[in-house]
Amino acid sequence: MRLFPAKINTIVEAVNKTLVDSGDLEVSDRDEFKRDVESILKEYLRKDREITNRAKDELERRHLPYSDLFKTKRTIAEEQDFGIGDESVTWICSQLLELFMRSSFVSEVYAEDTAIRKKLKELLRRHMQADDDIDREVRRHLKHLSENTSTFEIEYARQLELIKRKHGLE
Repeated sequence: MRLFPAKINTIVEAVNKTLVDSGDLEVSDRDEFKRDVESILKEYLRKDREITNRAKDELERRHLPYSDLFKTKRTIAEEQDFGIGDESVTWICSQLLELFMRSSFVSEVYAEDTAIRKKLKELLRRHMQADDDIDREVRRHLKHLSENTSTFEIEYARQLELIKRKHGLE
């Protein structure tokens, strides 16, 4: 699962529609509420980028192969109690729930935390699923190459950019 910057506005609108229009939340200022939700999503992207850069620096410092990036990133994320991969949905949901409880723009919360969390997780998974679909599409184009080779990594990155551009994701 991955959050794409281009999906933020779609997710903000979906959160608004799913929780406010259905009556789970009552908000005093819908625009400010949307900006609050957007800020959580943008903070997730910022922190994810920061952890990725730290992991890359760590790989370089310790002279480790690039293939260790995800493992190193996961270690750093766990140290900071940050969710990556499939845990990203849970982390974002927790941040949003916390926001709903303390925001001055949320007048009342009518639904239980578990019900809101369930709706948020379904919504986020639906909009963040594109990452898995894109990965499958990229790999379909690279069947002729062996994984874990430098050629595969270079072609994967190139195909990934092309497909993201094609789908308007970055």
